[in-house]
Order: sequence, then structure tokens, then C-alpha cells
Amino acid sequence: MGDNKNNKKQASETKGNLSWWQLSLLGVAGTIGTGYFLGSALAIKVGGPSVIFTFVLAALGTYCVFNALAGMTAAEPEQGSFRSYAKKAYGKWAGFSSGWGYFSSELLIMGSQLTALSLFTRFWFPAIPMWVFASVYALLGLLIIVIGTKLFDPLQTTAAIIKLSAILMFIGLGAAGLFGWLSGGIKPHAPLRLTEIFPTGITGTWAALLFSFYAFGGVEVMGLMALRLKEPEDAPKSGRIMITVLAVIYVTSLVLVLTLAPWQSYGTKKSPFIQALATYELPFIPHLFNGVLIVAGFSTMVASLYAVTTMLVTLAQDKDAPSLFGRKVKERFPIYAYGFNAVLLGISILTALLLPDTIYESITTAAGLMLLYNWSFILITSGKLLKLTPFGQVKRYGGLLLILLAVTGTLFHKTGRPGFWISFLFIACIGLITLFMQKKVWTAEKPKRTKPDRKLIQSLKSNKYRFPGRVKKIKP
Repeated sequence: MGDNKNNKKQASETKGNLSWWQLSLLGVAGTIGTGYFLGSALAIKVGGPSVIFTFVLAALGTYCVFNALAGMTAAEPEQGSFRSYAKKAYGKWAGFSSGWGYFSSELLIMGSQLTALSLFTRFWFPAIPMWVFASVYALLGLLIIVIGTKLFDPLQTTAAIIKLSAILMFIGLGAAGLFGWLSGGIKPHAPLRLTEIFPTGITGTWAALLFSFYAFGGVEVMGLMALRLKEPEDAPKSGRIMITVLAVIYVTSLVLVLTLAPWQSYGTKKSPFIQALATYELPFIPHLFNGVLIVAGFSTMVASLYAVTTMLVTLAQDKDAPSLFGRKVKERFPIYAYGFNAVLLGISILTALLLPDTIYESITTAAGLMLLYNWSFILITSGKLLKLTPFGQVKRYGGLLLILLAVTGTLFHKTGRPGFWISFLFIACIGLITLFMQKKVWTAEKPKRTKPDRKLIQSLKSNKYRFPGRVKKIKP
């Protein structure tokens, strides 16, 4: 009876002030960003028009992952979300490696986003170096995170509405161009023949799957935010609606992109949505869309910064990171975690300065792979902690299969290979550190078993020493 009271008390303490639709909007804000507006250009470059199918597959895989995470969240909300569930399922090593794996993925994602934001801004100021823009966006992002949820929530909600409106506006303009209602442009052509849909072959489609998954990156942040729901059991509904909306508008807008201009005409340095409308006499639209792309990229960068800060604090509180990063000023500001993340952002900016022409493709690939490694851990953990129905098991294994296809597909194209080896290096480092912690630190922290006092046990058994009551056997 007492345990039930404690569980109810704990559950009430974890409830927040978000409704399910607000979490959906925050999920949209954290998901639609450079991974879609610029990363889709990489998918088109690698797979051609077949990316329509890879985006559908990626949406299904994303749903499987979020469904598993939301199920665990509804059953038992945890501040560390998937990292805490991994620890519950498989022990300290799993929580440690999952937490640092996710931290590394979001770090790479922030580097990718800062690079993309700089590329977008150079549309207006081509003479200014990329690192200048990256520095400004990084400082603004840190400022928003420091101010807290009073600014973060309304900013992300507003950004979500702007991004959805922009995509819907593109769909409207694209449809107008398709029906010949706009001046200028080229003759639209829908790729319908098999050779047109799969111009780079099955291996090209296979390699494009990763970049399609990357466009859905951010749903795991909803797991961290789900703790703030009024009703944690609404987490699955919130995710289902968000992923369905994203899948429909992603596929619809990409169909228009691939119909309005040949897929070969799209480069990877500009958003395909701006390039698709460039031939029409719409003087203000490219500038308007570029502004929206910056808002989109900046909001996802802020969401990533929120995620890495939250994860670093929970790692520190669980003694999986230096305790310094868990300390808070005025019980609100994890100032040392902010400082550490600022240093890491500085490294990302320096990378953008040194490798301005090649960095985006490699970092985007590595970031997408690290994200998928973490997603696979979520699916594996759910099988341990949740009592899944047969259909639930199908979704779990189906999600794992799609992730495996996306990871292995990067080896079939030169665009993905450097990023694959970067992600492999990160995983190897995390694995070696985890092994070291397991052997040297966590083992040492376990209380040593003392050898039983055999003479005392024999004396107690023979009742040589008399004690009131029954003498119980001492277990070694």
C-alpha cells in the first residue's frame, strides 16, 4: 500500500504543463529543419526521384522508434528518457553508452545545422566567411537555452507554425507552377518510368535512405520533453499525429520538387525548394523562403542544444559524467554544462572554418548514423522493458531492419562513406571508454564482499553463545 502511494506521488511530481498538441508542435519545431530543407538535396543527389519511397520507409521506421519510446514514457516517465530506460534494462554500461552516444549524435547534428545555417545566410551575404554566421547563431542559441522554457517554448511553437506554413506555401506555389498559373519556369515533368524513378539503381536508393531518416531526426527529443506532459499517457498520440503530418507534407512537397525540375539540376549547397522555384518570376519568394529556412534551422539547432544540455546534466547526476556538469546556479542554471557545450560549439565553428566545402555532407552522414544507432538502442530496450503484443514485436523488428538498411546503405555511395567512418570512430571511442569504466571504475565502486567468519557461524549453530530468541543462519 505504501509503495502505491509513493508511486502515485512520484507520478504526480513528474507531470508538467504541456498538452499533447503542444508537444506535437514542439516535436515539429525540433524535427523540421536543415535535415529536411537541405538534407533532402543530398537524398535527391544520391537516389534521384526514388527518394519518395525512402521518405515513406523512413517515416515508418521513425514511427516504430517513437512508438517504442512513447510506450516506455507512458509506463514510467523518466528524466533521462531513453538513457534511463537503457540503464534499467541492461545496467549501467547501457545507460552510459546510450547517453554519450546520443550526446555525440546531437553534437554532430549541431555542427551540421550550424554549417547549413551559414550556407543559407550566405545567400544574402556571399562574401562573409561561414564561421562568422556560425558564431552568431551559436551564441544566440546558448542565450535562449540559458533564459529557459519561458523563451524556449514560445519560440519553438512559433517556429513550428512558420515552418509548416512555409511548406504549405511551397506546396501551393508548386501546384500553381504545375498547372501553368505562374510566369516563367520550365515544363514540369513527372518521372513515372521505372528508369526515371530509379536512375541511380537500387544501391542509390539504398544509400539515400539514411538522409531520409535524417529529415525525421528530432523525435527522440520529444522523449525528453514528454516528462513535461500533463498526461504522460498522451505521448503516443502526440507522436503519431506529428509523424503522420510530417510524412504527408514531406512526400507531397518532394513530389512537387521532382516534378518542377529535373533531379540532376539540384545541387547540395542550396535548398531544393528554393531551386525548384528559381526559374519562376517570383522575385520575393526565394528571399522569403531563405528566411524561413534560417528560422527552421535555428529552431532545430536550439532543440539539439536543449537536448545535449539536458542529457549532460542527467549523465552528471547519475555519475556517468563529471559531477561538475550537474551543478546548478540558483537551482536552475547548469552553468558548467552550458560552458562545456559552448566549447563544443566553438569546435564545430572551427571545423566549418577549416572545411567549408566538404564538411556538410560528411557531418550530416555521421550525425544521421549516430542518431540511428541510438534509435536502435531504443527499440532493443523496449523489448526488454515492455510487454509487447505480436504486432508490437513486428513494429520493433521492422524498425530495426529499416535502421540496418539505412546504416549499411551509406557504404554504397562515396557521399556516405566518410561519414560512416566518422561515426564508427565515435562508436569505437565510446565503446572503449565504456569498457574502461566497466573494468576500472564501476567494479571498484561495488562493495567488496567480506569473507564469512566461519568460527562465528559454527558457534551460532552450536548455540555456544546464547541470544534471546531464535538464532538465524548467517548467509555468506
